[in-house]
Amino acid sequence: MYRYLEHRLAQRIVEFLHQRYPDATLPKVVIEQPPKVELGDFAIPVFPFAKPLRTAPLKIAETIRAGVGPIEGIAGMQVAPPGYLNVKIDRGWMAAALAADRKLPADIPTGKILVEHTSINPNKAAHIGHLRNAVLGDTFVRLLRYAGREVDIQNYIDNTGVQVADVVVGFTHIEKKSRAEIEALAREPRFDYYCWDLYARVSQWYEQDKQNLQARAQTLRGIEDATSEIAAIAELISTAVLRRHLETMDRLDIEYDFLPRESEILHLHFWDAAFIKLKDSGVLTFESEGKNKGCWVMRRAGTAATVEDTGNAEESEKISEEDQKVIVRSNGTVGYVGKDIAYHMWKFGLLGRDFAYRRFYRYPNQHDCWISSVEGEKDHPHFGDVAEIYNVIDARQSEAQNTVIEALRGLGHNEAADHYTHFSYEMVALTPRCAAELGYRLSEEDKTRAYIEVSGRKGFGVKADDLLDQLIASAKSEVDSRHPQLTDAERRAIATQIAIGALRYFMLKFTKQSVIAFDFKEALSFEGETGPYAQYAVVRASSIFKKAAIDPDTFCRDAASTVSAGELAKCLAGDSADEIGGNVIWELWLAASKTSYLVDQCIATTEPAYLAKHAFQLAQLFNTFYHRHPILSETDEPRKQFLLATVAVVRRELIRTLAVMGITVPPVM
Repeated sequence: MYRYLEHRLAQRIVEFLHQRYPDATLPKVVIEQPPKVELGDFAIPVFPFAKPLRTAPLKIAETIRAGVGPIEGIAGMQVAPPGYLNVKIDRGWMAAALAADRKLPADIPTGKILVEHTSINPNKAAHIGHLRNAVLGDTFVRLLRYAGREVDIQNYIDNTGVQVADVVVGFTHIEKKSRAEIEALAREPRFDYYCWDLYARVSQWYEQDKQNLQARAQTLRGIEDATSEIAAIAELISTAVLRRHLETMDRLDIEYDFLPRESEILHLHFWDAAFIKLKDSGVLTFESEGKNKGCWVMRRAGTAATVEDTGNAEESEKISEEDQKVIVRSNGTVGYVGKDIAYHMWKFGLLGRDFAYRRFYRYPNQHDCWISSVEGEKDHPHFGDVAEIYNVIDARQSEAQNTVIEALRGLGHNEAADHYTHFSYEMVALTPRCAAELGYRLSEEDKTRAYIEVSGRKGFGVKADDLLDQLIASAKSEVDSRHPQLTDAERRAIATQIAIGALRYFMLKFTKQSVIAFDFKEALSFEGETGPYAQYAVVRASSIFKKAAIDPDTFCRDAASTVSAGELAKCLAGDSADEIGGNVIWELWLAASKTSYLVDQCIATTEPAYLAKHAFQLAQLFNTFYHRHPILSETDEPRKQFLLATVAVVRRELIRTLAVMGITVPPVM
């Protein structure tokens, strides 16, 4: 609702100014939020119009106020020095539309969006850092779908890389296990935990004697030969670990549509097709001398020379060794970035090749997750050939991501490059308190640090399943003490909702470029900016209707007919904080109207933290309202119905906001 009014207001002002100044080139109308609601609900600075219109800002503001005419949902405008238009929303109109849950027109772009996230190396158990990627990616998918977009969710599986090779080395060189013995282990419930420990042992083995690294090189070559025993063992290990990853993410209600694997990119010759295009277009050049002799290289992103720089057109095409990114090594093997270029050409439908597909994993809701294959099933969904791509990959991969984008540009696919977004984020660490609670021994120096970094190669970190188990156990202890009358199964289900809500909210409340130091006590707190705090606000709202023996969903649907627009306007009038309406409750209604507005903001900035902040602020405003107004004991019936309508609308919008964050609300807290 708020988004619709903002868009409509800007549109009408532009239309008016175009009519009044037909020859002027107008800047974009910027709409801000005033510092106080008493000043208005929108603030429009008109300074940018002063120069193109050759008129003082105050005069422009007054011209707009006097001439723009009535706008649906807008009550009035006031001019404020030195050059602002303060705009007030028609409170009755807004509240009636919000209560009726009116679906107002919105422009939804066409074309399918692909979001790639999680992308864990299938060599060991998922850890806390992977959870940040998965929660960010899953929430972004939910944001896009809330906004009406069609989305495919992909989880790229690097099953031929160094990390998988190292676990194969551990099984074959350190533990000397046969393929049959590994297969038996892979059937165990926590095979990914076994691989976690083995991966750390392999790293130690390499450090003991650098000659041991030869085993890695031999294993990598074996993995690329689809007919070898080593390739079969790698397939066995990576597939078993991948299945465990999907089970772990399923606990957080995180699903995928398709799992493209690097092995098929190799075996189906995706790279060969891309290599020809890259050579023919001049994106790749062959080095015949220097440190990269025998390699195929491309220019690093951001280092392009121009004729103006060199004074020579031919010289500007040359790439210095410092600016070279090796794509194909001198031994003929292609690096990670090269395979990634081929993969992204497929994503955009630019490669001329496709995977084969087979079903791999079925979720409890019967949704099928597909996996790439050399030979697959005849009937399958259509993947790839998308309009936009968002890759959720940590900030350390920025150079590789930019290289892929520059390769697309070099191939002439500028539109694809413009619709390719690296959704980057920073790492997750642990507070010293959290590390100690998980059983890690800390030095005196560790105890004074802001956070403790994790390392998979050293075996130091928090496995995702262990973290979830610990959170659920901590939440259940609290639920057990508060609700002993419930069955153990009911208390566990509630604890699981609280734990998952706490974890997801904690991962989302920090801006994605912030390092997170995870802490159990902070995440599970019922106070402050946490998931349980927002969940508790909904539980409180629901309890009001439960005590009144009213179904909240039915009441919310009928609120528009129960409370008239006139009554809503009357109750929301006034500026006194002591009045039942006034600005205090209006701020609550105004905040409730901003869900779609915040969703759009999150998508435009690839920053889900704004939605977490919205949920917290809405919960805060509701709790203030809850403590100030004894709703069920209100004797004035029209006023009581208005208060109940307020609760119903806020409850609905909080549930929706939390759902976009992947958080459900338990019946009690």
